[in-house]
Amino acid sequence: MTTSIIGERVVDVWNESLRLRFKVVGSGPALVYLHPSAGLAWDGFLEDLAQRYTVYAPEFPGTSPSDPYAIHRVDDLWQVVLMYEEALRKLELDRPILVGQSFGGMLAAELAASFPRQFSKVVLLDPVGLWRDDHPVANWITAAPDRLPELLFADPAGRAAAAMLALPDDPDEAVAAGAGMVWALGCTGKFVWPIPDKGLRGRLHRISAPTLIVWGEQDRLVSVAYADDFAAGIGDSRVAVIPGAGHIPQVEQTEATSAAVAGFLAD
Repeated sequence: MTTSIIGERVVDVWNESLRLRFKVVGSGPALVYLHPSAGLAWDGFLEDLAQRYTVYAPEFPGTSPSDPYAIHRVDDLWQVVLMYEEALRKLELDRPILVGQSFGGMLAAELAASFPRQFSKVVLLDPVGLWRDDHPVANWITAAPDRLPELLFADPAGRAAAAMLALPDDPDEAVAAGAGMVWALGCTGKFVWPIPDKGLRGRLHRISAPTLIVWGEQDRLVSVAYADDFAAGIGDSRVAVIPGAGHIPQVEQTEATSAAVAGFLAD
């Protein structure tokens, strides 16, 4: 069953045992956006996409404030992939574009590898999901809050970092926001811990949709060296490296990232 709400779609999946909530914004062809570990945050990059596409952005189970314990009904990564595929079928999207950031980039790659004909194009923004001993992925799940700026941003003291990581002025709201982020990291971390990959490297060759791999040149969480690994595994792919950006190029260098993605999607 699919329920329509203004700006939101709620889809029952997994034998109606769990609800996936999608934020829906924009107009035009369908585009699915999968958010990073800390949860869904509507930013300028998504605003740009919503000018040309109808953006469907699901909240990962457990990260929806109204249903934090949904994560207890999800057992493994394969179930996540199947649940997302089921939700997209129920939404009746016609070969949407698929975009994923970090943890969401890993999910996007898994979805596109498992269901190669379902997506018209794929964009992966600094995805996790692979491991190299010579470039170990930083442990973002248990990192102290004061380490996050240096892991996520090329300029940890810059405006982008300050705006994204700022807590509300109200003390109670600040505590709630901090707790929400920790909970979201736990919900998503359940499917990437321990951090070394879950076999995605051996499945990348199944992705048949044209794919853009975007990477922040100064990514300290997942080295830009991984961009070549993803490109080597995906036959029809290209890489765009964004100077002056860390792990979240669409926030730190929004204009350059949006231009690279727009150019790829317009081809």
